[in-house]
Formats: sequence, C-alpha cells, structure tokens
Amino acid sequence: MLFSILLLASTPQEPQPTEVDCSYDLEEMLALDLDTFDQDLDGGWRPLSMQGCHAEAAELIREWRYEKRAHNSILYWHEGQMRAFAGQTDEALALFALTYKPADLDADFGWNHYVDGTIAFLRRDRERLALAMERLAEVPEPDDLTATMPDGTVVTMSWPPNMNVLQAFDHCWEETYSDAYGDSNCRGSEAESE
Repeated sequence: MLFSILLLASTPQEPQPTEVDCSYDLEEMLALDLDTFDQDLDGGWRPLSMQGCHAEAAELIREWRYEKRAHNSILYWHEGQMRAFAGQTDEALALFALTYKPADLDADFGWNHYVDGTIAFLRRDRERLALAMERLAEVPEPDDLTATMPDGTVVTMSWPPNMNVLQAFDHCWEETYSDAYGDSNCRGSEAESE
C-alpha cells in the first residue's frame, strides 16, 4: 500500500486543461458602434472567437444585430463563420446566403464567388467549389491593390481576394470548416481574408 502511495506521488500528472471563459458583458457589447463591435480585434465579438468561443461569438453577433436592427451583410457573414466554426452548418449556410451582393456591385471584387465556394465546401459539392474558384480567378485585377487601414497602415491585398481560403477548402476537402479555414498547411500562405 505504501508503495502505491509513493508511486502516485512520484508520477508526473498530466496538466489539466484550463477552462476558457466565454462570458461577456452583453450591455457593454450592445453599446458599441458597428466598427468597434465588428472590426476591433481587441473588442466586440472577436476576442471570443480568438479564445475558441465560436458559438458564443455567433450568439453575441446575433444579439447585436437584433438590438441594432442591423442588416449589414458583413455581420451575417461573421455570424455565419462563427456558426461554421462551431459546427452549426445549417445555420451558417442560411447566414452566408444572405451576403450575396447584386451582380453589378460585385463585378470588380468577386465576393459572390467566395460565398459560392464557401457554401459549396460546407455542402460538400467539390464541383461547385472548383467553379467558384475558376470564376473568382477571372475577376480582373485592379490597378491599385493597396488599402489604408483605419490606423493608417497601408497593406497590399492579394488577388483575387479570398482565393487562399477557397484553395484551403480544396486542399483540405475532408476537414471541417474550422480546420480547413484555420490550418496554415491548408492555406499554404498567410494572405488576408474575411
């Protein structure tokens, strides 16, 4: 018996996973303006996502949209992404479908092709993913690929936008949305994406 006690005392213990705190102050979040809520990496819903609290981030975005009666397509997109990360595929598909732009407003960017490709990946329709990638590759490159961020930093966009994400979906076809989107081995590069 003494030997068993000594053996237990000398055996290294596995580190216990720390529980992630997915709580937030709803009133504080609802008081934020759109840019702070959606684009600030240190505020709004994004810190929840960075901690892996995807379902909670999705619910927060939904609450903010309802409270503000906001129908910005980027909010639908980001809520959809959080739901896809959380494995809530049907909800993500419905939200992504709300983000299509009128064709004449999207001719120079290819957002709709990115949406098509994302939906194709979630529906496991590889033929439609390939078609979306082909169409996105055909979007003409603008003369200037630079953009100035709110903090004044000038960045150069990769072209076509979000192609790296669709390529990641293709390279990691058997993976979940979360794994294919977030794995740098799937992407092959660290280019910017929504």
